[in-house]
Amino acid sequence: MNRIELSRRDWLRAASAFGLAAAGTTMGPSPAGGDPPRDQAALDIGSRRELFVDHFLIDRLQGARLALHAPQPREIVLKFDEPWEGLYSGYETVLKDGEGFRFYYRGMPAPRHDFDTEVTCVAESRDGIRWTKPKLGLFEVRGTKQNNVVLARSRACHNLAPFVDANPAAAPDQRYKALGGTGAPGLLALASPDGLRWKQLQDEPVITKGAFDSQNNAFWSPCERQYVCFFRVFREGTRWIARTTSKDFLHWTEPVDLELDGKPREHLYTNQMEPYCRAPHICLGLPTRFLPGRRVVTEEEARRIGTPTNWNYANDCTDILLTSARGGTDFKRTFLEAFIRPGLDLRNWTSRANYAARGIVETGETELSLYVKHNAGYPTIHVRRYTLRPDGFVSVYGPHAGGELLTRPLTFSGNRLLLNYATCAAGALRVELQTPDGKPIDGFALGDCPEIIGDRLDHPARWKAGTDVRSLAGKPVRLRFVLRDADLYSLRFAK
Repeated sequence: MNRIELSRRDWLRAASAFGLAAAGTTMGPSPAGGDPPRDQAALDIGSRRELFVDHFLIDRLQGARLALHAPQPREIVLKFDEPWEGLYSGYETVLKDGEGFRFYYRGMPAPRHDFDTEVTCVAESRDGIRWTKPKLGLFEVRGTKQNNVVLARSRACHNLAPFVDANPAAAPDQRYKALGGTGAPGLLALASPDGLRWKQLQDEPVITKGAFDSQNNAFWSPCERQYVCFFRVFREGTRWIARTTSKDFLHWTEPVDLELDGKPREHLYTNQMEPYCRAPHICLGLPTRFLPGRRVVTEEEARRIGTPTNWNYANDCTDILLTSARGGTDFKRTFLEAFIRPGLDLRNWTSRANYAARGIVETGETELSLYVKHNAGYPTIHVRRYTLRPDGFVSVYGPHAGGELLTRPLTFSGNRLLLNYATCAAGALRVELQTPDGKPIDGFALGDCPEIIGDRLDHPARWKAGTDVRSLAGKPVRLRFVLRDADLYSLRFAK
């Protein structure tokens, strides 16, 4: 968690920045522990929004720590209660297209993987909260065409994972794309002009080296200017994630396993990786962590709640993590702690009960929504919406005693520094701009920055001379934040 406690001397230095210590107490050019290293190349962040889901920007934390913020559970938004859906539905994808939202998922009323059982369904919404199932008339399933099925009798139905293709060169009749399939011979490529009528692009699978037996998530990466796919593999008996890329969606590179900087591998049943809507250079994932053989419910409890006896449902449990990536084989699991816990419902403490949908979407100016399937295998199976503040996954948190963040050297474009932050009524934060060697820049020192108080999403940092930082654009600088009972979620330079 990178928590480093302040010494008394450091506390006095931090407290003085908020006027809590004796007059005349000053702070040095950098947090205690010596001058900043001088050999770090400056990061060019331009006017991008930067989050603290990893340590990309961070040089030092002193008295501060990274804090993981759990999303808040809201209403149940979808039940799998149609004859072609059922207890084993899942592998959901939520995406925003224009003014509306689409929710794709596998319908699976019986525990069988075959052409007659698995179908791909869709729900639609204008706000991401109230969802309807359109009667499309595309496929006859269970004796009717009055259903919301967009694909049937295809191997891809097991785990079809659609996306809106952001590639500027994408053909109009391939505006939506998807991969699907499980096991040998591999993943099939499909495309659609409208997200409803799907066609397979070729008979042969396009990716063949993998297990593929959960969602295999592809998308166009605007930063890498290519298609990227995160997909399921098994390594030494552990479910894991590999990555491959393509220029045309049909020919893919040799897969590469994601690495974790020495952290232990755990079973990651899904990955749910895709570019974050407010900062698309960062991919965020909501993988389900699967713990086979870790039993929570007793035999009596399993009988009482009606736990399925097939597939060892009572013997396993799951939760949901937060992961991030910045291109290539970069993959960060900054927190080993769960992002979403199973909670009080015992039906969420059995196998395959907690699966986040792929997709984190904006459902309001102050709200992100994500969606989780709960109660898998029970008649009560459903999808619940969860919410967060924009960028609110992780913050740099400074306690009441005071804490500091010092960034690595960076360059930027723009004329204002905008902060997404929250404080308590007694808390505050301040920011200082420094030279790469840790010296305060005239006019932008900590003493020039009034306390920043409140709860804001894009608040301009201000110094005595105002908010204008254009004189420093393109020059290497460091940012030094001093926080007291305050959270800093993200920052960006903008015009």
